[in-house]
Amino acid sequence: MRTLFSWLYAPLFFLGFLAAGVWLVSDGWPLPTLLALLAVAVLVATVAERCLPYRTQWNASHKDEPRDLLHALVNEGINGLGVITIPVLAWLLPSPGLWPSHWPLWLQLAVALPIADLGITLVHFASHRSPLLWRLHSVHHSVQRMYGFNGLMKHPLHQTLEALGGVLPLLLLGLPPALAALLGFAVGIQLLLQHSNVDMRIGVLRHVFAWAPVHRLHHLK
Repeated sequence: MRTLFSWLYAPLFFLGFLAAGVWLVSDGWPLPTLLALLAVAVLVATVAERCLPYRTQWNASHKDEPRDLLHALVNEGINGLGVITIPVLAWLLPSPGLWPSHWPLWLQLAVALPIADLGITLVHFASHRSPLLWRLHSVHHSVQRMYGFNGLMKHPLHQTLEALGGVLPLLLLGLPPALAALLGFAVGIQLLLQHSNVDMRIGVLRHVFAWAPVHRLHHLK
């Protein structure tokens, strides 16, 4: 049973919460509902880390929960403000109207995710090369343990730069606000899996997703 949980946890967590997010937005629920769903995801991740930890000592408090909570609230607030300003940005920026808004929402998300991921990855890559950007990104690498919630522990300015790197190309294509909110939710789910203390097995998916078994290597001192 333990082995089965190890193999199923990551894909079910990722696809399950994304499917729930797509359903909420498609069904017309207000966009802040995604924040409540993200809170449920944090709770599920926390319970899973207690049931099947990768390192038991990482479940012990380092008195970092208040810090991580504050970072999460600030950074998710920035994401929320970003979604609110999208109509304004769409009005200011020249848009060719190329975004396929008539497609099903899940298909739009499937197209938006790799585009946003490329932009975020390029900013991340630069942050490990540029001394100025590293001063911001080093806040994230200062964690002394890895558990799901501290994936949201980032310098707000660096969070903003990554968000711009991922979303700006999509805005130029005419990304709608609802999809932007769903995209931010998907990034939050990804971060929970990247920094998870669950002893998960991901097999060939390690070549596609930088979930915890891969991302832990990135955080090695």
